[in-house]
Amino acid sequence: MADIERVTVVFPEPMAEQLRAAVEAGEYASTSEAVRDAVRLWGGRRALRQREIEMLRRAWDEGKASGSAGALKMVDVIAEAKAEKAAEDSGKRA
Repeated sequence: MADIERVTVVFPEPMAEQLRAAVEAGEYASTSEAVRDAVRLWGGRRALRQREIEMLRRAWDEGKASGSAGALKMVDVIAEAKAEKAAEDSGKRA
């Protein structure tokens, strides 16, 4: 088993009650196990968020590198977006 470090965590009463309830319901063997599961989920969410940020950065860089699209009329941009949305919605109904 990996090295274990004891960490003291203080929870507001409603959160502590949720932990106790999960243990009493048999979902976890202990509150420590429940907290470890929560930390694993948090770590996974952080990693996913980091990957999404990196994807956005690459897309931003690619967009900037592709050059200017030229002058745009907002009316035309909105009309194009509405047409794309309508086509998407009609495809869902088919």
